[in-house]
Amino acid sequence: MEINLKTPLTEEKAKSLKAGDTILLSGTIYTARDAAHKRLIELVDMGEELPFNIKDEIIYYVGPTPAKPGEVIGSAGPTTSYRMDPYAPILLDLGLKGMIGKGSRSEEVINAIIRNKGIYFGAIGGAGALIGKSIISSEIIAYNDLGAEAIRKIEVKDMPLVVIVDTEGNNLYEIGQKKYLDSKKAR
Repeated sequence: MEINLKTPLTEEKAKSLKAGDTILLSGTIYTARDAAHKRLIELVDMGEELPFNIKDEIIYYVGPTPAKPGEVIGSAGPTTSYRMDPYAPILLDLGLKGMIGKGSRSEEVINAIIRNKGIYFGAIGGAGALIGKSIISSEIIAYNDLGAEAIRKIEVKDMPLVVIVDTEGNNLYEIGQKKYLDSKKAR
């Protein structure tokens, strides 16, 4: 089932999504990779405000390439998500609702997703140029010194995603593997 989803990602919207749903995401999201996540957690530890309000927001794990002339952004393929696992539970507990990346997540992150009724979306690795076309605006809002890893506020239109882990902890990677193994046994 393909779902058109508009940000912000409220708890009500998140609860309606199930592992395996295909999504066309539109609206405002933020970009951050591990270096930016480390700085965000340092701010939290010092009791300072984050550079954006993360309540009901989505962070895309991406370090886009420079934009070609006349384009908003360059290639914008997902980064491997486990590098953000040490930081994600804290951000989820502070109100973050969604994360976009590739690859599996730790048990601690999945528990934080369940606890906070969040969503982990998968983007297609290797399709960065295609994903970049769904980004209609991009503005660096923090940590310009990090270059490609700076935090950006981006607007997306019909960004193609898949729900990997839903609010109940259902995990598409596990579901898919079980279906495959069950089909092999049935033969």
